[in-house]
Amino acid sequence: MCGGELTIDKRPDAIRPEPPNKLSETERQTIIETCNEPEYANLPPTQIVPILLDEGIYHASESSYYRVLKGANQLHHRGRSQAPKKVGKPTSFTARKANEVWSWDITYLGSTIKGRFYYLYLFEDIFSRKVVGYEVYEQECGERAGNLLQRCMLREQCLNTPLVLHSDNGAPMKAQTMKAKMEELGVLPSYSRPRVSDDNPYSEALFRTLKYRPEWPSSGFGSLEVARDWVQNFVEWYNNKHRHSKINFVTPAQRHHGEEKAILSNRELVLEKKKEANPLRWSRDVRDCRPAGPVSLNPEKESIKSEHKDVA
Repeated sequence: MCGGELTIDKRPDAIRPEPPNKLSETERQTIIETCNEPEYANLPPTQIVPILLDEGIYHASESSYYRVLKGANQLHHRGRSQAPKKVGKPTSFTARKANEVWSWDITYLGSTIKGRFYYLYLFEDIFSRKVVGYEVYEQECGERAGNLLQRCMLREQCLNTPLVLHSDNGAPMKAQTMKAKMEELGVLPSYSRPRVSDDNPYSEALFRTLKYRPEWPSSGFGSLEVARDWVQNFVEWYNNKHRHSKINFVTPAQRHHGEEKAILSNRELVLEKKKEANPLRWSRDVRDCRPAGPVSLNPEKESIKSEHKDVA
């Protein structure tokens, strides 16, 4: 106490109270023993926790399981399959079709209450620019992101196929539960360079489009349900009605489902007929109606073209 006021005890060996939500040693030991039981020894925490819940048992969250196992040096590959081998990561990825490279991020959605936000989790296919999945929650959470990723892959029917997922270096992106889910699904992670703010351009451009829509509520969303409804309407418009400038003005859904070639060929046919009927109006060729082609994700050095690697 100094001058009648309490001051923080800065002594390095001072005894401080334990956080109220910290697992007890008994609880930690229970988690370790559970994970080493024969019926669970080959399962990851993402499987163990739901199984126990179905039996009416709950010890801790999946992220807590991972922390406890890591602290006990037991966070190793589980199951009869071969452990994933670490390989050198290429500095760039090129998507030549849909569902080869995705980008994801989380953005704030303001509410009508000052200081309160909702969080939009959004996954985008960089080849087609289609939003392949999204959710709006009240918190940022790696576990929820991992579950959303799995739902996206199921919906897109791209399980057991090579997929790269790019993101920035935010906490949810590098959360242990998110990393574990990506490993479980066979997804190769790609991250922005440290201290580089524009290395996730696809997600950033999409969020800019979202927040500059005329119907964007500048005063904030009144509730979580209102925010979810608004995002649902935006995604419906963006995927199915928005002619995207970077994919030669077809919609993301049209490119994603392989319809762009026929659509662009028809456009070119219409233009050629118009030019033939009135050639004086054209001093040059009709507009370029070729498909946009492959899309490259380069989180490291944009100038090193020779290091581009295909995903598949």
